[in-house]
Amino acid sequence: MTLLDGKKTSEAIQNEIAAEVAAIKAKGGKVPHLAAVLVGNDGGSITYVTNKVATCERIGFGSSLIRYEDTVTEEELLNKIKELNEDEEVDGFIVQLPLPRHIDTEKVIEAIDPKKDVDGFHPTNVGRMVAGLPAYLPATPAGILQLLMRYEIETKGKHCVVIGRSNIVGTPMSILMSKSAYPGNCTVTLCHRHTADLAYHTRQADIIIVAVGQPGLITADMVKEGAVVIDVGTTRVPDASRKSGFRLCGDVDFDSVAEKCSFITPVPGGVGPLTIAMLMTNTLRAAKKEVYG
Repeated sequence: MTLLDGKKTSEAIQNEIAAEVAAIKAKGGKVPHLAAVLVGNDGGSITYVTNKVATCERIGFGSSLIRYEDTVTEEELLNKIKELNEDEEVDGFIVQLPLPRHIDTEKVIEAIDPKKDVDGFHPTNVGRMVAGLPAYLPATPAGILQLLMRYEIETKGKHCVVIGRSNIVGTPMSILMSKSAYPGNCTVTLCHRHTADLAYHTRQADIIIVAVGQPGLITADMVKEGAVVIDVGTTRVPDASRKSGFRLCGDVDFDSVAEKCSFITPVPGGVGPLTIAMLMTNTLRAAKKEVYG
């Protein structure tokens, strides 16, 4: 069994980006600039956005953080998005989700200029991904592709079972794994909460990618020998023995499943660290105008 080290892989990607940014600066080119819009005071969102800003500084990007209280109106937020769309200094930006209930998330996503949609959530980028055109890929699926590629895991002709059908992870992951590319060329089964006999499907899988937020969902009896298991789930579970009062659990019962795997991601330290690295990759691509020219 080999651990898929997301932290190590993320650091490698960030170092590659930093080297490219240094080369751009040396030639007098424009430094990539990422902006982030944060609404409210959700602890997880604040930590995530703070890490994004710190990463920008570390790899040489410019960055902006725009914060609003959760009482901000939808109109105010849409006006800021319009401003960022028109700001030539900003190459890409994100609006951190989730948003307060009084704001229409889809309206916000659709208001973002697809050329600056480095989260890859805009319908135009989703459509381009489905059509096999250059597009900004959602960060988590893109990170998983990097793990598979950098650990040289064979995917061609394999049966990949994706559990979870969110627009952020499961659905794009199922599409990407079926594409005529590497990683890809899989036969894909997409499972969800209404799938009958989930274990029947997972036992046939050469590659399992699970992203549902249900700790311990995948157990050893659901996995065949030699499978590759990618665990996207990250759930806080109370743990009095920890100083924080909780521990992070994935969707896979790691201790029992790991013994049967050829490759498996840990939680934490697997897929999670790659999300910011892939956001930075998208921002660099935006700055270089690789997707839309």
